[in-house]
Order: sequence, then C-alpha cells, then structure tokens
Amino acid sequence: MKSLPPSCEQCFEEFKSSLEDLRIYGQRSKKGPLSDSQSRELIISFEVSHELALKVMNGYFKKFDKGPFTGSRDLTVEAFHAELIDEGKPWLDMVIDRIQYNPIYDIDTQGKFIENILKKYISLLEKFEETMGKKLDQ
Repeated sequence: MKSLPPSCEQCFEEFKSSLEDLRIYGQRSKKGPLSDSQSRELIISFEVSHELALKVMNGYFKKFDKGPFTGSRDLTVEAFHAELIDEGKPWLDMVIDRIQYNPIYDIDTQGKFIENILKKYISLLEKFEETMGKKLDQ
C-alpha cells in the first residue's frame, strides 16, 4: 500500500524542527571552536534543514500545479520569483556550496562551508521560515 507524500504543512513543521536543531549547533560555535564531530553535526543539520526547505518549496508549488523542477537550482530560482525567498544569489550559493562540499575528497572546503553556514545560511533559512509561515497562514 502506498503512503501519501507529506503535505507542504507537514514538511514545514519538519523544517522548523530541523532549523531549531541547526540554531542550537550554531549557538555552540559561539562558545569556541567546534570539534570535528560538532562540525560534522553542524553540516549534517544544515544539509537536512536545507533539504527540508526545498521540500517545502516543492510542496508549495505542487499546490499550484507548478513543477516538476529539474533540480534544486531551478526550484530555488522559482522560489525567488514567487517571493518565497528574498535573496536568490545567496540561496544559489547555498546549493553550490552543498555540491562543492564533499567529505570524501581531500579538498579543504569544510572551513569555508561552516563559516558560510554560520554567517549566512542560518539567517537565510530563518527568513524563509518567517516568509513561508506567513504564506501558509494565508
């Protein structure tokens, strides 16, 4: 028996919970340098939050019979045009950073990735949470 895909509202609740976890990891970084395991936890939490944000966007567009989208870049551009996000370029940077960061390869991108998460991406996700909350309440 097939299960129904989660609704946009259900995805949004999951996103909010994940973002709260990400905020907690972000607060830890203010107390001093992160250990390797804390850095991994921060990155994983960010990736889950970002992925859930994309699922929320996709679910929102399905309500209006828009899509399917060929990938996260196309979805991000459409979210910008639909005013779900305010800043298109930083969101596209987020997508690119996720693509470039790969712990399998010996390329030191982790430090810059963590810096971007802490200084840019958490606030972008928080703004999305605010905007999306208003859109879903309408």
